[in-house]
Amino acid sequence: MDCPMTDFSLIETLRWQPNEGFIRLRLHLARLSRSARRIGFPEPLDAAAKLEDALKGEHEPRRVRLTLDHQGHIDVTTAPFVPLPPDAVWTLRISNTRIDSADRLLRIKTTRRGIYEAARAEFTQQQADEVILLNERQEVCEGTITSVFLDDGTGILKTPPISCGLLAGVLRTELICQRKARVGRITLDDLDNDTLYVGNSLRGLIRATLQKD
Repeated sequence: MDCPMTDFSLIETLRWQPNEGFIRLRLHLARLSRSARRIGFPEPLDAAAKLEDALKGEHEPRRVRLTLDHQGHIDVTTAPFVPLPPDAVWTLRISNTRIDSADRLLRIKTTRRGIYEAARAEFTQQQADEVILLNERQEVCEGTITSVFLDDGTGILKTPPISCGLLAGVLRTELICQRKARVGRITLDDLDNDTLYVGNSLRGLIRATLQKD
């Protein structure tokens, strides 16, 4: 990895629900530990305790953001979480920004988000709910805050492989482990031919349509 290991933090964004607690907590903590080991950050041994402390006394759904820096410092912040309507359909657009599939840091969730911010800035919120990035081979990678999934009629969703240059999303991991999704390369033509979804651990799967001008 080419960038300094001290100019960013690792991130996990979770949902906390009353009477349920943290959604997909085990997968979030496993990804955080795995990412820390890969880049030489201290093991986040007290991450679970920090999360629990931050939610004491809460009675409403919360969006929770945990960061871990190169010194092992953990910070947790929370905000109200408002779910999408069950029938929500997001409008997607394709970014002109391209991902370099050789950039291995893209496979880890960090505060280094310049490429995603650049892609998101290409369209207004009225033009697109989410923006999809492609790599240098024109393969579909991911959204700025979501993983991409296609329903091609087989009964199992298809999602791009990590080798395309994308984050191992927690929802993506869960669906693959449950055999509800499988890995497969996705082209722009595929987006036109199959039923499209995006999703993340915070919001789950979201039906989507691709808007082309």
